[in-house]
Amino acid sequence: MVNERLQEDMATMLAGLSTQMRGIAEVQKKRSLLTATALVCEKRIEVTVNADGLLIETRFAEDVTDLTMDEIAENITLAVQQAAREVQVKARELMNPLLEHRGSLPKLSEMVEGAPDLGGLIPQPTPAPTVAPSSPEWPGNASDDPDDAGPRSVVADRD
Repeated sequence: MVNERLQEDMATMLAGLSTQMRGIAEVQKKRSLLTATALVCEKRIEVTVNADGLLIETRFAEDVTDLTMDEIAENITLAVQQAAREVQVKARELMNPLLEHRGSLPKLSEMVEGAPDLGGLIPQPTPAPTVAPSSPEWPGNASDDPDDAGPRSVVADRD
């Protein structure tokens, strides 16, 4: 009786896994074609990013020369970040049905007593900084944080 229940649970899990793999392949294909576009500076600057948030197109209006080079540079950065956030939202929306389906599948820990919940073991990614490495807000650049000072120079140690 217990063995039959385990076999049914395993069959359900394997069928669900097969469905999940097909769904992942389809989502990956659709995700690879995602783009997002952002317009800034009263539509003077338009950028488009791909599914990975990489800049793939930049367009300027004729009156972009009314801006300084620093304004153009700053606003391109802001536009790319805005478009990258938008493409991330689109990618998450593509994934939602798969995540809901995965949540309905039995967990290994529910089928095998003492088995770990493998989902809880997956590390979550650390968000990447959205400021330039030269910025004081870049992790490790705070001058008042002695823990983030980085390694000391060998030359300085001998002075």
